[in-house]
Amino acid sequence: MNGELWINLSVKDLEKAKAFYSAAGFALHPRHEGSRDAAGLLIGEKKVTVMLFPEEAFEKFAGHAAADPKKGSEVLLSIGAASREEVDGIIRRAVEAGGTCFCEPKEEQGWMYGAGFADVDGHRWNILYMDMSRMPSE
Repeated sequence: MNGELWINLSVKDLEKAKAFYSAAGFALHPRHEGSRDAAGLLIGEKKVTVMLFPEEAFEKFAGHAAADPKKGSEVLLSIGAASREEVDGIIRRAVEAGGTCFCEPKEEQGWMYGAGFADVDGHRWNILYMDMSRMPSE
């Protein structure tokens, strides 16, 4: 394996999804600029790619129906943040862009700070800052 990872999500309206993720602060992959068939989100320093496909194209690739993320979660996408402020900013921008916050920012176990949002299609994202200097030793 070459270590690259692509995560594929189905979306009802590709243009609406691209507008949401752009407004929420995600970087769109320039390779798909202007495409009506797909969009890519670049995540983190290693540039993990999250591909957005219209539902019909996604179902063709997957070989079966796309799950309805507004009714149940097939996955929880998690992103590491560099600070508590970054967590807060991502959640704020996601809500301002039309998403919903399903888990308000909060501290967990004294060393983790996170929150969760759902995008315009209902896909759930967890944003987490881990202060390793405060992580308890076993």
